[in-house]
Amino acid sequence: MLLTDTHTHLYYETDAEKQAQLMQRCFDHQINRLFLPNVDVASITMIDELVSRYPENCFAMAGLHPCDVKEDYESALSEIYASIERRKIYAIGEIGIDLYWDKTTLGIQQSAFHAQIKWAKALSLPIVIHCREAFDEVFELLESEKDDKLFGIFHCFTGNLEQAQRAIGLGFYLGIGGVVTYKKAGLDLVLQDVPLEKLVLETDSPYLAPVPFRGKPNESSYLIHIAQKVAEIYQVPVEQVAEVTTANSIQIFKV
Repeated sequence: MLLTDTHTHLYYETDAEKQAQLMQRCFDHQINRLFLPNVDVASITMIDELVSRYPENCFAMAGLHPCDVKEDYESALSEIYASIERRKIYAIGEIGIDLYWDKTTLGIQQSAFHAQIKWAKALSLPIVIHCREAFDEVFELLESEKDDKLFGIFHCFTGNLEQAQRAIGLGFYLGIGGVVTYKKAGLDLVLQDVPLEKLVLETDSPYLAPVPFRGKPNESSYLIHIAQKVAEIYQVPVEQVAEVTTANSIQIFKV
């Protein structure tokens, strides 16, 4: 069995010994592929250091998180874009729109999102979308950019069936994380009408830990609990969930 965590901030753990323990727990659960979303300029180095330690297992992205889009965002984008020339990346992410914390920055969030979609298209890379309380705004921008070069993942998808179908129709896979294990989230009901072939798995560690660790720091090794819940929803063996979702991740990231 081979599981893929398509979205983890495992690099936030900077203690080398603790980081090694986190990785070993992943390997113990057959989680051997981890994709690392970038959030700001400072995280570039953190990601690169983890990739250098585990080049066969860890894969970098580059992008500016919408919550890190400030007035000087163009400077941050320039630094992040410049880093792409000297490092191997597999996606532009995580990028998008977040209106949960601050609605006043919508305009510059849209500008940054649009600019980074342009990067992805020029580099023939997928985008990994952060969308929080902003489905309408994200869909509006994606539909204006829709073509055969636009594809990727709706990270931490928690929308309804209509939103799921709309995302898939635009060429995106749904990133399913710990929320699927929460009893009142309703995501399990949405997935009953979504093909497994349109899903990838993720943890978003250290956030959104699945049951039975809800409320505690998340880690990539907990992906096994997400995979088991998805297997339960689709009534298939967990090995099949691992096989299909890892194949989907290979299709997206080309590695």
